[in-house]
Amino acid sequence: MTVLDRTTTTRTWLPVALGMLAVAWGGNEFTPLLVMYREGHGFSPVVVDVFLFAYVVGIVPALLIGGPLSDRYGRRPLMVPAPAVAAAGSLVIALGAHSAPILATGRVLSGIALGLGMAVGGSWLKELSADGSGARRAAMSLTGGFATGAGVAGVLAQWAPWPEVLPYLVHVALAALATVALLGVPETRARAVDGASLLSDLRIPSAGHRRFVSVVLPMAPWVFGAASVAYAVLPGLMADHSGAFPIAFSALLGVVALSSGFAIQAVGRRIDTASSARAVLVALGIIVVGMVLVSVAADVLTIPMALLAAAVLGCGYGMAMVSGLQEVQRIAGPRDLAGLTAVFYSVTYLGFAVPAILALLVQEFPGAISYPELFTGGAVLAAVSLALVATRTRSHLPSGQSG
Repeated sequence: MTVLDRTTTTRTWLPVALGMLAVAWGGNEFTPLLVMYREGHGFSPVVVDVFLFAYVVGIVPALLIGGPLSDRYGRRPLMVPAPAVAAAGSLVIALGAHSAPILATGRVLSGIALGLGMAVGGSWLKELSADGSGARRAAMSLTGGFATGAGVAGVLAQWAPWPEVLPYLVHVALAALATVALLGVPETRARAVDGASLLSDLRIPSAGHRRFVSVVLPMAPWVFGAASVAYAVLPGLMADHSGAFPIAFSALLGVVALSSGFAIQAVGRRIDTASSARAVLVALGIIVVGMVLVSVAADVLTIPMALLAAAVLGCGYGMAMVSGLQEVQRIAGPRDLAGLTAVFYSVTYLGFAVPAILALLVQEFPGAISYPELFTGGAVLAAVSLALVATRTRSHLPSGQSG
């Protein structure tokens, strides 16, 4: 396989964007159906939120292993199979609506596909984007997949036949299309021939860069911490306050959050600058406001307040995602891009533990701890992260990017 000529001007990045959208769709189509699995199949809130987190078990290894391996062996061998793995996850989930182990297995497969898509697909997309729009295109492809997958699955589960099966079959068809499209994309990374060991491939020197540690890491868990509160925790709290269509309203909250995140990413590059952490600070500031709003929403439990909180948290998620990717792409060395992207995404996905942690705290301390109080605590923690990054906004800039 020949490596892409950098003078190529055709939109060869589009199939990769479609592949990333497909794996993101598979990762998030499950989220608006949490209400269905909890109310229709008797799973407890904690168990349902563990299902949500289960795909992180697949994501993190796929990120940490797939990213560095693609730096050595090329993008195609790691990314082309990803949509097929995502389709397998959807099929397993469709067959296991009544079984916790089967649902968890399907979620892990979805996570493996998403991990490959995020680390390998994002790097491939960056290398195919000669105009420097790789980070924005990667973030928007993922967010578009997250939002569309949630919206379509919620609508089908609420109003179409076979609510436990049809949403996943639609995704299988999309994943098949994405796989075919990826077959024609040229390689951008030459296979390494230095004979280094697998262990050396997995080392990511730039993960210890002081800018990554002091600016990116304090923000990273808030990416999906904010998103999961908006479209996983809030729908459960609103289930008895959203009329006759709780699944559809759950999907609506997800679409609102992720569409807001998608929209703000379009202006993210204008806010971002190589001379400071301005975009990261904006992201954390939005998340602080979002956590305050969701605390109020959890107290009053009204539809308008829930939608407002979801939109603001979604904006925080979107800005955090794109600003983190921009920082990563400036910090990473030429052999470290996929690897450092993998580390970043791995830390962002720790945020998906938030729903299960909150549900467990409320379950174990009934009457003593409430969701409004927990969200207020979240706002304080986000403010602390903001303060930490603010003290390092111009520190340890990558070479040649001082203000």
